[in-house]
Parts: sequence; structure tokens; C-alpha cells
Amino acid sequence: MNNYTQFYINGQWIAPQGKGTIDVIDSGTEAVMGRIPEGVEADAEAAVAAARAAFDGWAATPAAERGAYLQKIADNLKARTDELAQIIAGEVGMPLKLARAIQVGGPVYNWGAYAKLASAFQYEGRVGNSLVVREPGGGVAAITPWNYPLNQITLKVAAALAAGCTVVLKPSEIAPLNAFVLAEAIHEAGLPAGVFNLVTGYGPVVGELLARHPDVDMVSFTGSTRAGKRVSEVASATVKRVALELGGKSAAVVLDDA
Repeated sequence: MNNYTQFYINGQWIAPQGKGTIDVIDSGTEAVMGRIPEGVEADAEAAVAAARAAFDGWAATPAAERGAYLQKIADNLKARTDELAQIIAGEVGMPLKLARAIQVGGPVYNWGAYAKLASAFQYEGRVGNSLVVREPGGGVAAITPWNYPLNQITLKVAAALAAGCTVVLKPSEIAPLNAFVLAEAIHEAGLPAGVFNLVTGYGPVVGELLARHPDVDMVSFTGSTRAGKRVSEVASATVKRVALELGGKSAAVVLDDA
């Protein structure tokens, strides 16, 4: 089993402040395939504080240097392709061959793409007589779903890091193990402390704390329409940026003779 007992906060693996754990269930066998900590509000608070403290330094880091970190992360993930494919195949119920190509190959490619974009992006430009300067938006809370777990994480986290933002990630409690592997890859890449932080738990506790926290400048959420409405509600008090990708359109019917 893949058992994780600590969160990744401020560049370190630290013990959770709560006592609860969450079992991760293999979608194919319905057996327990791993266990993670159940975060509490204090854990999320610590992660937000770390991201806030790291923001000024990371935002001032040259774009080419940020891109180099992202490329190291891509390389580290690629080196663990087989391990990640095995984990995600169990988490989401996908054949191993497809998991390797889609669930791991896609994220590895996208980390590399954002590494290049960090340097190539035009951060300044003229619009008429005005100079438009694009600056990092601050600390970002990324809340991600189970169905395409590592790639959804990548599209939020890699983009934010490339732009010079710091991140607190709360992955789905259904498919969280791949996020711990990512945290290990990020740590191995030497990303400065506090730039990326990982806390797991349930949406009504950890997710809501992140959405309403005044030191979180943006929430990027992918999930159900009901949960997205709640994120929007609690985030509104601090007038932060909110990006929502909600609902589903791909219904499936399983017949008795399947």
C-alpha cells in the first residue's frame, strides 16, 4: 500500500495537526490501496502562511529560472512514469497502458510546455500609448478532481508556478496518491520552500478554508456544480479571483448484462 502520513508544507514533510486518515480505494478491486492524512483547518492555515511568505521571492525569480525548475519537475515525473501509472490506474479505474500514456504522459508533456512558456511569455507589451505589465497574481489555491488527477493538478499548479504565483494544492481525496508523488518530485527539483504546498482532506473543511482565506488571492476549482457554487460563495467575501470548471456531460449507463 501507498501510505502517506505527512503533508508537504514550506519545503518540508510535516505531521498533520489532526488525527484522522482517509483510505484510498482501488477502483478496480475496491480494496484499500493507500492511506493519507485527513487535513484540518490548521493544516490549511499553515500551508497558506507558507505560500504567502514565499510569494515575494518567487515572484521576483527570473522567468527563465522558474522555467528551469518546472523542467526539472517534468524530468522527475517522467522518471517515475511506471509508478505513477500504476497508482493512477488504481485510483481512477483506467487500464495501465492508457494510464501510462494519458494520465502520466500528458502531465509530463505539460510540465515541459509550461517550463518553455515561462521564458517565452511576453510579460510586457504596448497597447496604444500604454505599457501593459503582467505580474504574478499572488497565492493560488488549486482544488482538483479525481478523474484526470495529475493532469488537472498540472494545468493549475504548473501554470501558476510559471507565472510566479505560489500554490496550495488540495487534490481529490479519491485520487490523491499521485499528488504526493508530485510533491516528492517537486522537492527533489529543489523548488524554494513554500512555493508549492500540499494538504489533503475533505472539501467542506480544507477546501472551504482555502476558498475563504484572505491570504489566498485566487481559487482554481474543478469539480461538481454544487461544490463550485459553495467555493464561489465563501470566496466572495474576500473578492478574490475564482476560476470554476464545473459539472459533467458524459453520462454512462451500465446494463445488467454488462
